[in-house]
Amino acid sequence: MQQRMTKELVLDALLMAVWRRNPKQQVTVHSDQGSQYTSHDWQAFLKANGLEGSMSRRGNCHDSAVAESFFQLLKRERIKRRIYSTRGDAKSDIFDYIEMFYNSKRKHGSNNLLSPVEYENRYQVECPQYH
Repeated sequence: MQQRMTKELVLDALLMAVWRRNPKQQVTVHSDQGSQYTSHDWQAFLKANGLEGSMSRRGNCHDSAVAESFFQLLKRERIKRRIYSTRGDAKSDIFDYIEMFYNSKRKHGSNNLLSPVEYENRYQVECPQYH
């Protein structure tokens, strides 16, 4: 979380995801048409890390439905229920929501009522060829 959505911010976030997940096959990375995602550095990072960019079309929110759903839940379940004194407080609380609740405990109808972590763990057992 920063004050501005810069190319460096999104590159750092994607680098953390690649480092943490260490994908074995090509992964599709969805984004909107923001300048951060159309930059040469973003495109070079995708190519260097075996990632496939997928950019939503203007005015088509369905391209990023999963991300839109997540952010709607984050706002409704956490952010709109709190008043943060500092950006640091907000970062800490949002990190807690994502890592300690959403990913590991929150059940999703689209995942057969499994949390994202549980769903992925089952997928890895059932489809080891993709990991």
